[in-house]
Parts: sequence; C-alpha cells; structure tokens
Amino acid sequence: MSIYLTGASGFVGKNLISYFKNKIEIKKHVRDVEFCISQNIVIHLAGKAHDLKNISNKEEYYEVNTELTKKIFDAFLISDSSVFIMLSSVKAVADNVFGSLSEDCEPNPKTHYGKSKLLAERYILSKNIAGNKRVYILRPCMIHGPNNKGNLNLLYKLVSKRIPWILGAFKNMRSYCSIDNLLFVINEFIHNNAIPSGVYNVADDEHLSTNEIISLMAKSNNKKAIIFNVYPFIIKIIAKIGDVIPLPLNSERLKKLTESYIVCNEKLKRNIGKELPLTSRVGIVNTFKTFK
Repeated sequence: MSIYLTGASGFVGKNLISYFKNKIEIKKHVRDVEFCISQNIVIHLAGKAHDLKNISNKEEYYEVNTELTKKIFDAFLISDSSVFIMLSSVKAVADNVFGSLSEDCEPNPKTHYGKSKLLAERYILSKNIAGNKRVYILRPCMIHGPNNKGNLNLLYKLVSKRIPWILGAFKNMRSYCSIDNLLFVINEFIHNNAIPSGVYNVADDEHLSTNEIISLMAKSNNKKAIIFNVYPFIIKIIAKIGDVIPLPLNSERLKKLTESYIVCNEKLKRNIGKELPLTSRVGIVNTFKTFK
C-alpha cells in the first residue's frame, strides 16, 4: 500500500507523513511537475488557504483550489489507484452557520476561498466513478494541533502574557477539528472499503465557546483567565480601525473569533462506526501544550 500526496509541506501534510511513518509508503508530489500516479491511494491536501488579511489575488484561489484539483482527479481516474481523498472545507458550504451545518445544507459560499473549494467538489462529484474506486471529500472545520501557527496560537500568546480577553460579551459556540481526529478519519477511509464514497464533515464531537477556549488556555498555564465583557459595539469600532491600520484585531479576525460555527459530524461517525479518539477539550489542551 502506498500514498501519492499533495500538500506535503503544509500543516496537515507534515502530520500525515508522521502519522503513517513506517506504516505506508508516501510519495510526495513535486510542485509544477505533471501528475504520474502509480500509488494505491491519492490524498490531495494542496490548496490556497483562506487569507484573513484579504490581500490575496482571487485568481490564486481558483488556480490552486479548483484547477489543480481537476488535474489530479483526472490523473486519478485514469490510474490504477483505488482511493481518492480530497481535503475541502466547511467554508465550501457556508461562511455563516445558523444552527448546525450538515452535509445536506445547500452550499452558498461567499468568499473566493469557499467558492473555489466548492467548484472543485462539484467537478469531482460530476464524474462517473468506476466501481473499484472510492472517492471521499472531507470538509473539516478549524483544524488545530501541535505547533499549529494560527488563531489559536495568537490567542495563546495573549493569554500567556496575562493580556485580558476583551471579547467576553460575545457568546458563541464553535466546532473544532483536532489533527489527531482528522488523521484517524483519513486512516479509516483508507482501510475500510465499506465506507461509501461521498462528502463528509469532519469535526470533534463537542463544540466550545471562545470564552471556554480562553479559560482552558489559562488553565494549561496554571493561571486564571482574565475575561472582560466590553460592549460589542466598541469592539467593532476597534476592528474597523484595524482594517485600515495594523492592529491585532480587524473585522475579519473579529468575525473568526466571535462567530458561532457548529458542524455536525453524525454522518461521519455513523459510517465509520467508531468513536473519535480525542474529545474536543483533550485535543485543544494537547495543542496548547505545544505552544509553551
């Protein structure tokens, strides 16, 4: 058994290589080289990530997230590979969630990131797949894990410096996706040929509020969280200023930190038939430990 992997240098790619080390042989795709697939499994992780600063050229999203996916999927279809796994995103469906996001929700992405991911999904789903092939599109929510340099790392630095959390008045709930749970899911899709092809949301079981995240960060440092309930309209004014001049907070980051985004993983768990290895809180705390 062997894997043809794109996006090997990214956060998920590096963790996947470590996860399958001495278990499955992995061939890393070389950028700008034609796809030549002889491996059993194709895992497509390469992509243009969402830009919180909104400075990326929109064409980059479609060139990487859509067109590159088309090329590798076409190569998979004519190869002898039996499994194709694409890492998409919940943002291919919705930027704002009211209630819980399931696979049945009608996609309506607003950003070029989400739109480009959705176009890639639709291209894959439009193709006739041979009976000996399985195709999985994974839609993870916010992925986190050891040494992940993202919003959680930025938050942790603030909390560890005893800087007060001033967004306590925003009452939100979010789903998260531990890298350990994501890799567990990928492993199940590889080895369990009874799992039907299709689109699957990937999220930890429990959803957490940002205030609870802040409290867990402080607790991991044996400290008490400092949370202030500043009026939301004041915070939004500060964020607007951050859109113009460099500040730690801008409108896009404020939205990311305070919006509710609950993702349903019932279809995933039903078809895998197993519990995810980590709870949300354990996974989050494991991530925090590597930030020290």
